Amino acid sequence: MSSTTPSPDVARFLAQWPRPVQNQLDVLRSAILAAAPEAVEGISYGVPVYKLGGKPVVFFGAAAQHATLHMVGPAFFQAHPAAVKGYKLGVGSIQFPHDKPIPVALVMRLVKLRLAMMQDVARDMGGRAAKKR
Repeated sequence: MSSTTPSPDVARFLAQWPRPVQNQLDVLRSAILAAAPEAVEGISYGVPVYKLGGKPVVFFGAAAQHATLHMVGPAFFQAHPAAVKGYKLGVGSIQFPHDKPIPVALVMRLVKLRLAMMQDVARDMGGRAAKKR
């Protein structure tokens, strides 16, 4: 599935939630795709995942009281505490309460940061492979 063709699996995931939560998750989904338009949408570990080159960029999920964006590096949280103030943070996740709007600009920054981190890792791995030759 490309980002231009929504995944029916993700649509089924969204459909299991009450309409207000679906609406919030749709906003989260749109923000992710806006930040990573080349990402391939699918389901992994029972939740929506967005991949580039077969590698996961981010996942998102939902619980009774919040939506969660996963695979976000804690470095951003440490470097920008004001941007994430008021949100519950995990080691690599951030929770968005259902009773508040999704912070689209923040989600897009987080996804773009994750893409940059992935590019840095790929560049480092490419350099190591070249040195081994």
